Amino acid sequence: MKKFLALLLTLSMLLALSACGGTKSDDDNAKGDETKTDAPAETATDFKVGFIMLHDENSTYDLNFINAAKEACEKLGVEYKIITNVPEGQECYDKAAELADDGCNIIFADSFGHEDYMIQAAKEFPNVQFCHSTGTKAHTEGLSNYHNAFASIYEGRYLAGVAAGMKLNDMIANGYITEDQAKMGYVGAFTYAEVISGYTSFYLGAKSVCPSVTMDVTFTGSWYDETAEKEGANKLIANGCVLISQHADSMGAPTACETAGVPNVSYNGSTQAACPNTFIVSSRIDWAPYYEYAITAAMNGEAIDADWTGTLATGSVVLTDVNTTAAAEGTQEAIDAVKAELENGTRHVFDCSTFTVKGETLTSSKADVDTDPNYTPDTEALADGYFAQSTFRPAPSFDLQIDGINLLDTNFGGSSRLDPKQPDCLRQSGFPFPRFRFSRIFSRQACTLNLQAAGCML
Repeated sequence: MKKFLALLLTLSMLLALSACGGTKSDDDNAKGDETKTDAPAETATDFKVGFIMLHDENSTYDLNFINAAKEACEKLGVEYKIITNVPEGQECYDKAAELADDGCNIIFADSFGHEDYMIQAAKEFPNVQFCHSTGTKAHTEGLSNYHNAFASIYEGRYLAGVAAGMKLNDMIANGYITEDQAKMGYVGAFTYAEVISGYTSFYLGAKSVCPSVTMDVTFTGSWYDETAEKEGANKLIANGCVLISQHADSMGAPTACETAGVPNVSYNGSTQAACPNTFIVSSRIDWAPYYEYAITAAMNGEAIDADWTGTLATGSVVLTDVNTTAAAEGTQEAIDAVKAELENGTRHVFDCSTFTVKGETLTSSKADVDTDPNYTPDTEALADGYFAQSTFRPAPSFDLQIDGINLLDTNFGGSSRLDPKQPDCLRQSGFPFPRFRFSRIFSRQACTLNLQAAGCML
């Protein structure tokens, strides 16, 4: 009997060790799960952290999160498990519940479409903390164990735009282009607030140093489609764009630029190794500061902010080193000077005196902050002469189409999330128009809307 009990105890211990802090099974390896167990002896090794990622390391977006997760957990000395390739559906809830059952004390997810399923898990596991990047519902759900986070990446894109403007000025000074040929191109995923605010801030940064700049934008209808992103970049180059940037997750646009010899500002990390002659700089969100903050708070039994916004000051918005081979002389100095102004509040990215909408200076703009079923704009977003993005919630809300930026097409995807403001011509025609924002779908199963077919004058 004693031998049986000893055997039973041994089996129980083995099963416990194979939970969140155990080794990978063959099934885990097939799904891309990663478990880290070598936490330092002086830390509370029974504290476990789980991560849910939409894609894997092949996506620059997810790789950025994965690297931050590893950095934060290894710095804090906690065990962690990363599950990759988790779709934005019931699978997210299943993985969140699995991590909670495995003993994870705090669980993170990295994509917008995961939110409803993370909320579902938070309600079922009230003693586990759930943190969701890019979401919008934490402050209205009112759950003490559910939290949203984002960063003011529009400031990083603005700084990258300054680098782009410097390059345009250099090309003008050297006779490669004239002032009226200073046209940039931008490859975006979908036509909604996060992407719109991103390409607008990039454009405004460039315009702050190169006043004659204009920009064409094309959309792929996918967060990760290397072929579509490369085709989009090539289309922009063929249309006379002399510098390209992007808000999509593959190497498609940067490699197209390297092949064509066109300067490129990438996103989510340096592409200099693959594009040594054309890469200028890249902005990205560093999620490590947020992960460290939230994990530490959970370990100490402290409250985690329902809405958390990372900034330049928190180290959450960062730029890569400038590639001096491709960048204009003085680029780093220009970036540093503008960064200081953004940090001390003497410059604002969406300063209404620096842009117009249909020829008019913006005097009022409401944003959908307290998300409701109809995504009704409910909060005045202008303050002290600028659009105060990230002030009322972390997720982007700037979705205005400003003068100087030309959309070659639009793409709103096929997800259930919708954009908060539809053009008047679409509203009047009754044409179905997605609102707010869409999930990060991996495939190209997205429907491109033709505005002209809806009665818009293009």
